Amino acid sequence: MKRILVTGAAGQIGSELVPALRLEFGNENVVAASHNHPLTDEITNSGPHTRVDVTNWGDVNSTIQKYEIDTIYHLSSILSALAEQNRERAYEVNFTGLYHILEAGIKYKLERIIVPSSIAAFGHETPRDKTPNETIQKPTTIYGISKVFSELMGNYYESKHGLDVRGVRLPGIISWKVEPTAGTTDYAVAIFYGAIKENKYTCFLTPDSYLPMMYMPDAISALMDLAKADRERLNHHSDYNVNSMSFSPKELADVIVKRFPEFKINYEIDPLRQSIADSWPNSLDDTVARLEWDWYPRYNLETMADDMIDNLSRKLDT
Repeated sequence: MKRILVTGAAGQIGSELVPALRLEFGNENVVAASHNHPLTDEITNSGPHTRVDVTNWGDVNSTIQKYEIDTIYHLSSILSALAEQNRERAYEVNFTGLYHILEAGIKYKLERIIVPSSIAAFGHETPRDKTPNETIQKPTTIYGISKVFSELMGNYYESKHGLDVRGVRLPGIISWKVEPTAGTTDYAVAIFYGAIKENKYTCFLTPDSYLPMMYMPDAISALMDLAKADRERLNHHSDYNVNSMSFSPKELADVIVKRFPEFKINYEIDPLRQSIADSWPNSLDDTVARLEWDWYPRYNLETMADDMIDNLSRKLDT
C-alpha cells in the first residue's frame, strides 16, 4: 500500500484509523476525507486532508487522481438510527457512494478496498448466539440492508473483476476519543461519560439487551490486519465475523459500579433503537477470521472498562 484514502475520516472509527495508518505508512501517505463533519485537529495537523462527497462521482475521481490513491478504507456511511430517519440520504451515501468507490477501484486499478460491514447486516431470523459466518441475514433496517449490499457487492467485484475488496462485520464500537452520537450501541460509550461526570446515566435500551461489542483498538487492528493479510489465505473477502466481548447495559453498569460505587443507572427505552438492538445477535462466531488471517482481540469487558475510564477521565480533566 502506497497512498491510502480514508473516507468518513471524521467518524468514530475514521478518527482513530487515520492516525494508526499514518503511524505505519507515514503521515503524507494517508489522506483523510470527510464531507459534512469536521476532522479532528490531530488529523488536520498531521497530514493531508480533503472534502469528498462519495455520492458525487466527480469528487471520488478527482480525489483519487490528485493524491494518486492506491488503497481505500471506505468508512462513509449513514448509521442505523439516523438512516431510518433519512432514508433518501442513507441510500445516496450507503448504496450510491459504495458503488462509486468500487467502480473507481476498477477504473484506477486500486490495490485494495476495505469496506467495513456490521452486525446490522443480521436480522430477526439470524441465530442470536455465536452467529455463524454464513447464515440467514435478512436485516430490518436501511443501514443493515446497505451492509448486506456492501458484502455482496464486495464479493462480486472480487470474483467477477479481480478487485481486492475486504471487510469485517464490526460489533458495536466503544471509544473514548469521539463523542457518542445516536447510534444503537452508543450507550456503551455514553455510560462512561455519565459515570465520570455525574455518577449516573439514563439508558435507552432495556437492562438485558445483550449485544456484541468491541473496544476501538481491536477494531482498528481488525481492519488493518485484514488489509495486510495474504490474499492466498482468504476464502472469504467482504464478510468476516469478528468477535470480542458481549454484554448487556446491566452488566456494563455492574462493571462501572466496581470502579464508581455511587454510580446509578436508570432506563428510558427508545422504541426505535430497542427494535434495532432486538434484531442483532448476542455474539458472533469468528472462527473463519481466526483461521484465515489470525484475528484475535486483545481487550475484554474488564480491561476495556479500565482503559476507557483512565483515558476519558484525563480527557474530561476529572
